[in-house]
Amino acid sequence: MKALVTGGAGFIGSHVVDKLRDKGVEVRVYDMTMPTYRKDIDYYQGSLLDFEALRMSLDKIEVVFHLAAVADVKEVYEEPHYSEAINTRGTINVLEAARRSQIKRVIYASTTWVYSDCPEEIVGETTPLPPPTHLYTATKLASEYYCLAYSRLYDIGTTVLRYGIPYGPRARPGAVIPIFVAKALRGEPLTIAGEGSQFRQFIYVEDLAEGNVLALRSVAKNKIYNLDGKDKITIKQIAETVQKLVGGVKIEKIPARPGDFSGKEVSSELAKRELGWEPKVGFEEGLRRYIEWHKKEEAERESKWAQIDEILKS
Repeated sequence: MKALVTGGAGFIGSHVVDKLRDKGVEVRVYDMTMPTYRKDIDYYQGSLLDFEALRMSLDKIEVVFHLAAVADVKEVYEEPHYSEAINTRGTINVLEAARRSQIKRVIYASTTWVYSDCPEEIVGETTPLPPPTHLYTATKLASEYYCLAYSRLYDIGTTVLRYGIPYGPRARPGAVIPIFVAKALRGEPLTIAGEGSQFRQFIYVEDLAEGNVLALRSVAKNKIYNLDGKDKITIKQIAETVQKLVGGVKIEKIPARPGDFSGKEVSSELAKRELGWEPKVGFEEGLRRYIEWHKKEEAERESKWAQIDEILKS
């Protein structure tokens, strides 16, 4: 089997590539950025808006993992037109390219943010979804509906995976956990808004990637699954765990921000029952692994700069 991973050079996509290769699946990455973390994959450079490039990238491909997107909610807010193009039109381009290439499986990366406007405190795949109030959520829901339509109209097996908030090695630096870790390692205090009671069910990225691979199972065809963490982790708990693992860092409170999303309890029982998937890495252990990776990356970066200094001195 050969799989195409859009966004395979990114945070989650790179780990999906790792898991696929672990299973012996051949992989091709379609991304604007060249992957640097491994050499045993094909790479096609291109935009989701370049339909012909997408079609060419699907040669000899049997399954598509569509992960490429504008995933930063703040960036979607600031660049709505571009974000709509990538997140929504990009998805229909992938689906149409798959249809014309006679590909039978497309696995789409959605988000548990689709539950943000639900009145229920505990949500699952069958929870009714009200109209979204954020453009990010709207683009993801539109893409989910595109997947549903293509599966019914053109017999393309689609699987929608609603991701929780991932963390771990290769995470983008602007997320809350990388920000806290970077501050702690610099000896700066960690700030939390209000009591820090806002929570998310953070999911370690390797567990999330494993859920993507398990979505290849035939039972997952034309289904929706939540892939989220087991435990509700508050912002305060993140700060305290970073404080525990790094040591010598202060935690400071700032006034609460109005309208902060407190969080929903997302059930991933369907993925456990049908795919045999559940998170394996606890939050503290996952955070410890991320801190170790972050330290190693910083040490390598400093070493490279030191080498440049020596060259310039000679």
